[in-house]
Amino acid sequence: MTSIFARAMGDDFARLHPQLQRRFSVGLESGEACVGRGSMDRIWHGRAFVKPFLALGATRNILVPRTGRDVPFTIENVPYADAFGRETVTFVRTFALPGGPRRFDATMVHSPERSCVLDYLGTHQHLATDLRLTAEPDGSLLIRSGEHRFREGPFDLRVPDLIGGEAEVRESFDDATGRFRIRVSVTNRRFGPLFGYEGTFRARYVDALRHGVRAGLRPVREEARA
Repeated sequence: MTSIFARAMGDDFARLHPQLQRRFSVGLESGEACVGRGSMDRIWHGRAFVKPFLALGATRNILVPRTGRDVPFTIENVPYADAFGRETVTFVRTFALPGGPRRFDATMVHSPERSCVLDYLGTHQHLATDLRLTAEPDGSLLIRSGEHRFREGPFDLRVPDLIGGEAEVRESFDDATGRFRIRVSVTNRRFGPLFGYEGTFRARYVDALRHGVRAGLRPVREEARA
């Protein structure tokens, strides 16, 4: 068994920068968790009409309805087995904004059925998104979102492109500074840019078993449907 990310990427995983390979090898087999701390140079959102949608998503730790510069940032990538026995990795991002911290939560599993990483967004895993990961020629990682689905009770609905967002994540490693650089943007095909952030962070690796999954890191509700 390899990490959920290496399984999704196949041979392409070996083309990543060595530091990115280590960071995305976090998992039950490696026994490592990764905690990154740094600063986001900029957190932005689109035109004023998107703010109510961002505020609604923020009630479940999906997206961030605030803007800022030089915002302290933490990302916690901790592996665990979920209630259905699937290897899962947390992607919990905390932005220390004025007026109080804001979180953007996700948990990720590998979906053999969909041949991708499945990204469950928010505290209740109501939104599931296919993620496609590719190594760029410079060794950086490009992640693009695919189909979005809403899951609640008996409902399993595809989110129409008109109201959905397309996410693009670019992560690289700067050998000169020893820092990871990340740039995230979410756009809508009709309404344009919705939300994003960019900045840098340093990563440290800890024993996943000894570190454990701290209270509040796992979602309140877990979704079985892949």
